[in-house]
Formats: sequence, C-alpha cells, structure tokens
Amino acid sequence: MRGKRSSLGVIGVLAGLLMALVAVSPAQATGGAESGPGEQVLVAPPAPAEAQARADAGVAAVAPTISPGASFEHVATGQRYTCAAGNLCTEVWDPTVNKWKVYKLYTCNRYYLSNWLNTGYYVNNQTGNPTSYFYGRYGDVIKPFKPHFGAKYSQNWNPVWSIRNC
Repeated sequence: MRGKRSSLGVIGVLAGLLMALVAVSPAQATGGAESGPGEQVLVAPPAPAEAQARADAGVAAVAPTISPGASFEHVATGQRYTCAAGNLCTEVWDPTVNKWKVYKLYTCNRYYLSNWLNTGYYVNNQTGNPTSYFYGRYGDVIKPFKPHFGAKYSQNWNPVWSIRNC
C-alpha cells in the first residue's frame, strides 16, 4: 500500500508540473500580450517626426522629467517593454538619448511634468478602476480616464502640465 501512495504522489506531482509547463510555455514562446499576471508587453513606436525637426533646427536637447520622481526606463524604437499591473505607463521622447522614456507611475500622486513635448503615448494598466487625470497649465482637467487593459493611447504632451494617476 505504501508503494502505491508514493507512486501516485509522484505521478500527481509530475502531472501538475507538466500542466504548469504547458500553461506557461505558449505565452513565452509567442511573446503574447501578457507576460505576467496583468502585465502588458508593449513595443515602442518609431521616433516622433518632431524629434528630427527639432534636431535639424539646432534646438538644444533637454530630457523630460517628472516630479516627484518615478520609475522609468529608456526604450529604443521597436524595443519591447512591460507595463506591470497597477501602473499608468507613459511614453515621452527623450531627445538627449534618442529613445522613449517610459515612466511607470504606480504610487498614487500628482506628478508634475517638465520638457514633455509633442506626441507620446500612455497605457493605463492600473487595478481597482481609479480615475486618472491629465491637467493643463492652470490645473484645468484636460482628460479624465479609467484603466483599459490592452489599449495604448496617443497623447499630445504639450498642453499637459501634470498627471494624477488616482
């Protein structure tokens, strides 16, 4: 009887491992829209046309920043990056490195923007269905929006002076 229990236990463990492997493998192999629970895998778009025009005009390059500081990464055109569940991810072109600067706004706050110019993008991958806001120069609401998994939106950053992600 003891041998039967051990054999069944080993078979059960192996079957569970095999099922877990099959469930995880397709997403990793195909590079699907999700990487982890609620995490979105995105691809950085081409450089904005305005970036080349600014360079041709000899305009000094200044990096976009945010205050208070937030997690970010630089992403090259065509490169993949992730936006984890719970984040409002924004893309703004950084002319100092010629890459997209992807901010990952997780902590509930009002973030003030500097040198965010022209067209960029955002993905609202927050949980709990909060309303987020883009504000103008005088604190006026430019756009209220809710999370929408799987959607990436274009945004003209010129009139946006701050973001509240909750």
